[in-house]
Amino acid sequence: MRARLGDETGTLFSDSPERIALVYPSPYRTGMSSLGFQTIYRVIHERGRNAERAFLPDDVEAWKRSRLPLLTYESQRPVSDFPVVALSVAYEIEIAGLIQCLELSGIPPLAEDRNERHPLVLCGGPLTFSNPLPLAPYADAVLMGECDESIHIALDVALEGGSRRTVLEALARALPSAFVPSIHGDEMPEVEKADLCKLPAWGPIRTPHTELRDMFLIEAERGCSRGCKYCVMRRSTNGGMRIVPMETILGLIPDDAKRVGLVGAAVSDHPKIADIVETLADQGRGVGLSSLRPDRLNDRFVAALKKGGYRTLTTASDGASQRLRDQMQRKAQERHLVRAAELTRAHGLERMKLYMMVGLPDEVDEDIDELVQFGIGLSKIAPISLGIAPFVSKRNTPLDGMPFAGIKLVEQRMDRLRRGVKGRVDIRATSARWAWIEWVLAQGGRPEGRAVLDAVHAGGRFADWKRAFEALPAMRTKRSLSVVA
Repeated sequence: MRARLGDETGTLFSDSPERIALVYPSPYRTGMSSLGFQTIYRVIHERGRNAERAFLPDDVEAWKRSRLPLLTYESQRPVSDFPVVALSVAYEIEIAGLIQCLELSGIPPLAEDRNERHPLVLCGGPLTFSNPLPLAPYADAVLMGECDESIHIALDVALEGGSRRTVLEALARALPSAFVPSIHGDEMPEVEKADLCKLPAWGPIRTPHTELRDMFLIEAERGCSRGCKYCVMRRSTNGGMRIVPMETILGLIPDDAKRVGLVGAAVSDHPKIADIVETLADQGRGVGLSSLRPDRLNDRFVAALKKGGYRTLTTASDGASQRLRDQMQRKAQERHLVRAAELTRAHGLERMKLYMMVGLPDEVDEDIDELVQFGIGLSKIAPISLGIAPFVSKRNTPLDGMPFAGIKLVEQRMDRLRRGVKGRVDIRATSARWAWIEWVLAQGGRPEGRAVLDAVHAGGRFADWKRAFEALPAMRTKRSLSVVA
């Protein structure tokens, strides 16, 4: 921890008596790549308070053996010493990390087991845009949506003092976007949407100890106006994508930042994106973008990306066939993907990487066969890698409630794809088993969330999660487990 802290640029310190432990329930390498986490850290300090970071240890079992409590990076102080512990949760399976972080801190993971001696546990993060109900057993309160401003209101209430019940009741009154499980039951409030004046988010800390390696992270836009049926970002658009002006972006980048990451759900849809990338590349900076839409790629844009250090052109089609892409209301057409491969070759990039999903509703073997032929065709233009993820339906999207395709079926489709493109296209796929677990939680509620505690205590292997879900009431189990075979 001390070595990592010493390698950071931009770490914030404060002697304010109002202290918050800001915890990321995945290891440092992941947490410090999160622009949202870094932004909340910064804005808390900007209001004159002290936020100190903590992360799930790289090796949880080794940390347990050391008998150390979970410590913050800035002062190596136990997380349990802080009056408020705020956790950012990005996706469903990180609930396991949340439980481990609380237990390592000596804080009962279940909210019902905490008393006046324990910190108030606040949760927020990307998971709140879809379904935070599985968080309900563990959170005293959940801040829904974009917390750029609501975090300050929540901390005003939490740090004012009073009994736990008094604080939670005051929080529920003060913030319409605060979900207090002990008060609201399963009734979810609307997600908070930040005003344009609060943008852009940017991260104060650069560190070599992440995949992004000393990259300055800044938001180029927020939300997405494309409306793909499977995407939870539909809830964060405020009626449309919110654009950060080019001048604002460039003005916030530190002079000594050698690498800049432009972040957003649809960065390549920014009307000035080619100008921004060209400017940064001309300044001698490396550039990274969190999303590239194939229909936005052109010769000028890809030339700027190459000058900014790109070696792989990464984009997404999401459906195995054009029929499925059309059903998902995905704008990517075959001609856009072919053009992306041609631009990869023309600008001397090493390869094109294409993300997509398997197991979409109505998918059949013929869709996979179309992908095989299309992938082979692309490989004749440029080296191709396919990054495959099983489809997981999310709450608050048009595909909410759609079943999981089935572990065996997804694996059979992946085998069909691998055999079809063998030797021609590189395939990297995420686990169908863990995608099923994600689906159970994404479509679940408090019982599924509480089952995570049993899975963690049993060892955290897939079999432990499966047994924990099988122990749920019969009707819910039937719905969740019928798709495993």
